[in-house]
Amino acid sequence: MRALKPSAREKKRYLLIRGRALKENIEKAILEFIGVLGMSKTGLGWIKSGKDYAIISVNRDAVNEVRASLCVWKEKMRVERVSGTLKGLAKKKRPVK
Repeated sequence: MRALKPSAREKKRYLLIRGRALKENIEKAILEFIGVLGMSKTGLGWIKSGKDYAIISVNRDAVNEVRASLCVWKEKMRVERVSGTLKGLAKKKRPVK
C-alpha cells in the first residue's frame, strides 16, 4: 500500500488541555455539543494523558468546534495551547495557575 500524498493527508492540530477526568469528559463534551457526525469530522486522537492534563489531536478545520464544546461543558476544562506539531506544543511551557 502506498503512502498518501501530503496534499491528501488530513491536517492535524494538537491541543494541550488541563482539567479533571479528561478521558471521559472530552469525548462526552464533543459528542453532546456537535453530535456524532461532528465528532467523526474532528478526527479525535489521544496522544498522551495524565492526571490533570491531556494532549489530543484534531482535524485542523474542527479546532474551533472542539474548543467551544470544551468551554460549554459543566466540568472545567481549559485549552492551554494549540500547535501544529508536538514539538511546538512543548516549546513554551506556561506555569499552571
